[in-house]
Amino acid sequence: MLGVDSGGSGLRVALGSASGGSGSADGTGRVAALATVTSAEPVRTGPSGIDPADLLGRLLPAVESLLATVGAHRGDVTARPAAVAIGAAGMASLGDALRAELPAALHGALGVRKVALAADAVTAYAGALGQRPGAVVAAGTGLIALGTGLTDWRRADGWGHLLGDCGGGAWIGRAGLEAALRAHDGRSGGSPALLSRMEDAFGPADGMPGLLYPRTDRPAVLASFAPEVARCAADDPVARSIMSAAARHVAEAAEAVCPASGSPEVALTGGLLKLGDPFLAPLRAELTRRLPHAAPVPAAADPLAGALLVAGALATDSLRLPRDPHLLNIPTERDG
Repeated sequence: MLGVDSGGSGLRVALGSASGGSGSADGTGRVAALATVTSAEPVRTGPSGIDPADLLGRLLPAVESLLATVGAHRGDVTARPAAVAIGAAGMASLGDALRAELPAALHGALGVRKVALAADAVTAYAGALGQRPGAVVAAGTGLIALGTGLTDWRRADGWGHLLGDCGGGAWIGRAGLEAALRAHDGRSGGSPALLSRMEDAFGPADGMPGLLYPRTDRPAVLASFAPEVARCAADDPVARSIMSAAARHVAEAAEAVCPASGSPEVALTGGLLKLGDPFLAPLRAELTRRLPHAAPVPAAADPLAGALLVAGALATDSLRLPRDPHLLNIPTERDG
């Protein structure tokens, strides 16, 4: 099996085996990664969406390298992958070219008969919860929630830092910087503590528009201030209210997508976990209040492991996650 995780931080490709034990690809099992190749350069996105030629041009050499590496250590691993699962940021809205070109290209180059093309939120879900009902909130610079009762998918937020991603790192950082600038101006709702942290991190307040607005990586710059807001929360009521509001937004997203009945699980993934108790304590309280029937659980694994799980389940005809034209697309199986 081959798992691919393509996102803003680069491309990761893993070759795995589902031959028994921890590698079993059932509802909860994991596919063991035998070897991984990582590239820090993201796959290009052009006018027609994610560039399939760029993805293939980097994926195929990585696969050959993985097969050679694994073959050198395990003489029994000589076959081509039985299935491939690709999780890509932007697949839902920018993946038309991938869906049109990748299955035939992978079949021609690798002889692979089974392909899954998934949004990165789906592989994050599979990594976190496997194939069990529940909700996963991916909370890093941005924020998106995905849930399923195994019949269909529900999505909340993920609309970017200008229209949404409420409670994510960029949202927290922007709220903290606004509170800092309110203090600089002498307006109500300001935080002198955050103003001091902002000036230490970025320089004088008057320079903030010129520093921030021309940047193409504005969400990342905003998110870089989120840890400062968390550090101030213990002693500063404004920072504490920002963290509480972020927790409320995250819980609202989880509530919007979580199955309303049964015993679903809820997991959080992403960099916001590193903010610690200033964020996690109010989040736990909000989840308990809003989703008393759901069980908060730690994410079992990351999106690359999720892609391997999807590939393993596809190879063994045990995929129970819902098919969806944009979120989890399974093209018609090709003849070998």
